[in-house]
This record gives sequence, C-alpha cells and structure tokens, in this order.
Amino acid sequence: MNNKAPFTLRRYNPDVLSCIANLSNDEVFTPPELANRMLDMVAEAWAADHNGANIWTDKTVRFLDPVTKSGIFLREITSRLTEGLAAEIPDLEERVNHILTKQVYGIAITDLTSLLARRSVYCSKYANGKHSIANGFDSEAGNIWFERLEHTWIKGKCTFCGASQSTLDRGAELETHAYSFIHTDNIKTCIGEMFGGIMQFDVIVGNPPYQLSDAGFGTSAAPIYQLFVEQAKALEPRFLSMVIPARWFAGGKGLDEFRESMLTDDRLRSIDDYLTASDVFPGVGLKGGVCFFLWDRENPGLCRVTTHFKDWPISTAIRSLQEEGVDVFIRFNEGLSILKKVVAVENESTDSLSLPENKRFDQLVSSRKPFGLPTKFKGKTAKGDGDVLVYRNGGTGYIARSSIPTATDLIDTWKVYVGRAAPGTGNKDTYPHKILSTPFIGEPNTISSETYLCIGPFDSPAEAESVLSYLSCRLTRLLILLHKPSQDTSRKVYKFVPKQEWNRIWSDEDLYEKYGITDSEIAFIEKVVRPMDLKNTVSEDFAESDYYEEDDDDDE
Repeated sequence: MNNKAPFTLRRYNPDVLSCIANLSNDEVFTPPELANRMLDMVAEAWAADHNGANIWTDKTVRFLDPVTKSGIFLREITSRLTEGLAAEIPDLEERVNHILTKQVYGIAITDLTSLLARRSVYCSKYANGKHSIANGFDSEAGNIWFERLEHTWIKGKCTFCGASQSTLDRGAELETHAYSFIHTDNIKTCIGEMFGGIMQFDVIVGNPPYQLSDAGFGTSAAPIYQLFVEQAKALEPRFLSMVIPARWFAGGKGLDEFRESMLTDDRLRSIDDYLTASDVFPGVGLKGGVCFFLWDRENPGLCRVTTHFKDWPISTAIRSLQEEGVDVFIRFNEGLSILKKVVAVENESTDSLSLPENKRFDQLVSSRKPFGLPTKFKGKTAKGDGDVLVYRNGGTGYIARSSIPTATDLIDTWKVYVGRAAPGTGNKDTYPHKILSTPFIGEPNTISSETYLCIGPFDSPAEAESVLSYLSCRLTRLLILLHKPSQDTSRKVYKFVPKQEWNRIWSDEDLYEKYGITDSEIAFIEKVVRPMDLKNTVSEDFAESDYYEEDDDDDE
C-alpha cells in the first residue's frame, strides 16, 4: 500500500507564501503574483518561438531556480505542469512524480530556505519523507539542493562574491551566505555534481540575493545579483528571467561591466521596470526600484521596455537598450525622446546622444570632497582671523585657510553648492520627485565638506543666480534623473545636462521653447519632477541619515 500523502494543488486563501516575512531587504521572498507574471512572460516567449506550443504541456522541458527561497517559482511551475500534462500522463501520482524528478530543480540559498522550498514543492521538508508527494527520490533533498559552503578568503574578501571576511567568517552556527551558484569557476561542472549528471536547463528563473556587506564605509554593501545573472547565462538556457534591483541601469558599485554586458546583449528581449520596489515587494525598502527581464538565447533583437508605477498608464516601447554615446540605460521611454531633443539642439552634427565636452554642465561640477574635507568634518564653532566658512553636514563651521587641502583657487569665487545626497523619502521611491536637494549660492570666502558638491566658479553673483535658477527647472532635473540610479548625486549624474548662457534667470518655459518640448512631454516631466522652492538660502533637505556611499563609484 502506498503510504505517500495524497497529492493536491489546492489553492489557499490567502496563499501562505504571500504572508511570510522577508529574510532581509537583500534576500526578498518573491510574491506569488510576481512569480506568475514572470512565468507568464516565459510561456508567451516559448509559444512565440515554438509555433504557439504550450510550454506546460511539454514533459521534456527542464526548469531551474538557482536561488530558491520560498520555493514559489518551483511550486507554480509544478502546478502549471500538473495541469498541462494531464492529457499525456493521466495518472496524477505518476504525472507529479515525473514533474518533480525530471523537470523541476532548485538550489536553495540557505539551509532554512531549502527546508521551506521542499515544504512548498514536495509538501514535506524531506523529499523522500512519508508526507512527500514525490515517490521517486532516494535523498532527503530531492531536486532542491543545498550544502553549506565556505567563502574563499584572500586579503579579507571572498574571491568569488567580494563578501567581507570580518562580517561573514563567523563560525559554523551561523549562515555563511556563500551561495553555491556563484562560488565556482565552472558552473556546468558544479551543476552536474549537484544533480548527478550533465544537465541542460531550458528555463532558468529566480530572484537572487541582492548584496553582501563588503566592509566599506558605513552601510556599504556590494551588489551580487549580477553574479547570478552571469552564471545563469553561462549555463546557456533557452530562456532566463530574473527579478533584480534596477540600479544597474545607470550606477552601482562594481556594476560597470555588468551594465555594459547587459546593454550590448541583444538577447535581452524584455524589461519590466517598476519605479518603486514596494509595488512588487510590499513593505520592502529598496531605493531605485526593481525590474525583471527575459533573456532569449535563440532570438536576438530589440528590447520591449515597459515602465510601471502605481496608477500611471503603463509605458511600453520597443527599442535598443544602448544609445550611441551613452553608457547607461535610459530608464524612461518618454525621457529618451526628450533627451534626444535636447542633444539635437546642442549637438546638431551627430546622431550621438553624447553632448560635446565644452557644452556639458558636469564640467562645472566638482568630484566628491571638493575641498578635501570629509562628511564628518565639523570645524571650529567660532570664526578666527583668516578663517573660511565651511558648509558641512548639519550646519556650518570654520577652518583656517591654510588648512584647506585642495581647490584653494575656488575659495574666493562665487559658486553654487548642492547636496551629494538627494532628499530622503524613507524607504520609498515617490513621484513627482525633487531629484536634487535645494542648491544654494556660495559666496567668496566659503567652502564645503563632502556633504556638498561645488558648482563653479562664477565671476559674479548674477551668474551664480542664473545657475541656481537653471537647477531649479524641472527639465534640468529630469536630465539629471536619467543618469541617476539612487540618492547619490555625484558629478557623473549631470552628464546629460547642457550648459547655458549664465546671463538670465532660467525658467522651464524658456527651456521648453528652446528644445521644442511638446505638451505631452511637459505633462510627463511634471508627473516625474516636483517643483523646487528656492526661498531657503541654505539647503534644509540634507540630513546625515540621507547620506549613502554604498553605490558610490565616483569619478574622483
């Protein structure tokens, strides 16, 4: 007599996997709704490439989730295959056993998630347990693999993922977060060792961990999700879909090579971009939003880019991911058309979206630490003879002119200061967004700490006022946003902003007329960028808690 538990894929309300708490903001459980959206996208692509065939009726297709946490992808795949293969394998127990032993595979990221995923997929934490709905496994793991792995430390960092030894080399009683999928130089051999033979997966889908501490400044952490994407590509699946942070579009520590590889890979056929992560992961604070993508090995071409944000109309365009002269992904479809108009006026002789160097506003913007003083600099509270006023984090201080390390030629000029960090909005991305902290004019005999960037020099207060008005314009700040992946507002985010003549007070109406911005484009700009009030002479937007360096790969 078969003592296995009877199989059922009964739907619960609510779905238990939509109710569990996340491990952290870096290891986020995937909501069932999102998992099914991604699987729908894979199924549509499969049908398009296989003369309308239904992937869920094919008993030969193999699926892998290399970053299994709750097991939601594997559970939903199993559910769809169970329904789709009913005609070909009528016996339910035989059908389920075939699916679980021959088609559905996972690699858990921790011991805990391996048990959770097996419970979700096999209805038992042991694949060969008496309550398991599978009857073809000899091992407790089944096809959801996990073994504890240690990092490979060299000079305090892991050679595979860059994790900090001081943070994660912490004994056998705690998780190492050394993820097997990315801790190997030969992923195909590694997969073979996990599952007992050469494996070719048709579909790889998942939600990888996002970052690990790298022992940098403050809350510094290095992204690792790109390593999972690269390893998955190395397995050469037919389709690959993952949900990852969207910061790779324009920035992120250590992401330059990954960004270039993604933008130049014409097999990346679809990106669904969510401007705020909470629209996908309720309650998760992840600045910069998230995206999920579809990579199609056999069908290179242009990419379908879709932008989602709350109740906004969904924006979709078929376009190239990389524009000539641009080293980032232009996030907004409408923003791309606006940028092209601006560049066409400033750079009529070329199709490139790169402004001529002599017309780029970023040439006026300092790198971090414009005068060599760190964020934590406080200075003297009382002014002495020969001292210079310092705009610093939380207020002002003083420093002897002779103690200023660098950029002494700017001390006695007019300039504009703007915060390195954009105004804080808690853990949410909100629109319309201010983009910049409120800039203010720096008179001669003033400098700033790293809290601010310095823009200038200018010959007169009138020129500084002109620049100030320009930075307050919504169009200017939209151009900054197109190159800005996070709160960090370094010099490079001004790359798309053209210089102007500093002999007038600028308004958006002036800029809209100059660049031929249409009414619909104006409506988009006003939906994305908040008006800026310049009444405050010194920025009050900046607070110490708003300052981040974890994404910093600045140009200094």
